[in-house]
Amino acid sequence: MTKTLESGIHIRIQRTKGWAGLRLRELWAYRDLFWILAWRDVKLRYKQTALGVTWVILQPILTSGIFAVIFGVLAKLPSDDSPYLLFAFAGTLPWTLFAQSLQRAGSSLVSGRELISKVYFPRLVLPIASSFSVLVDFFVGLATLGVLLLIYQTPFTWNLLALPGLVLVNLLISVGVSFWISAFSVHYRDFIYALPFLVQAWMYASPVAYSSSIVPEQWKALYALNPMVGVIEGFRWALLGQGEFSWLSFAVSLSVSIVIFISGAMVFRRIERGFADVI
Repeated sequence: MTKTLESGIHIRIQRTKGWAGLRLRELWAYRDLFWILAWRDVKLRYKQTALGVTWVILQPILTSGIFAVIFGVLAKLPSDDSPYLLFAFAGTLPWTLFAQSLQRAGSSLVSGRELISKVYFPRLVLPIASSFSVLVDFFVGLATLGVLLLIYQTPFTWNLLALPGLVLVNLLISVGVSFWISAFSVHYRDFIYALPFLVQAWMYASPVAYSSSIVPEQWKALYALNPMVGVIEGFRWALLGQGEFSWLSFAVSLSVSIVIFISGAMVFRRIERGFADVI
């Protein structure tokens, strides 16, 4: 649509496509709102809790302990020459970051419906802020694993320098998937109800409690398409210093995560104009 003003200036209003449709500059302009929303999620999570941040320490330890008993002691699955508790904890850490950010970001639009219906801001801020708020729990869990490494006398290696890149890929996957789920959950609440099942099924399809070495060779190419496989394997390599870094798995995870993130953001932007009307 083109409109001509009295001054002779022509203004053309048209829908943006491609990269322009993501309006990344607008996201940067609202970075203060992003930090406010992320910090609000952190404070609400621990408000009126007796143990507070202790839950962040207990949950991965208990989960890893159960995995160690069931898969290490009873099933006697391989742990790549590492104590099974450390092996399970190193897999639980990136998975918890993914699962919690997906759960919080997936319902971020529905839980923030009052804000959406009253104030304009880039709606992408909500799922991204919800995902990044989980980083506080992640770093507490990472410090807990550091203590366990000292207890088990497992040396720290230079592989730890790869952690920032692995965390970034982890967040790309979780934020990208949450774009899809949060956008469609505004119109169909079924996506929110199906999210716990999706997370649980995805966990069994990822090497969280078991080693990917037990996957049959003929299935490994298909198995690697799960982007969390390369991330979890990379975390174990970086944290435990065992084995070799699988560049192929990481390259597949990175490629899939970028596709998920970009496609999710574009779909989100395409349907976000109707959020305020139906939420």
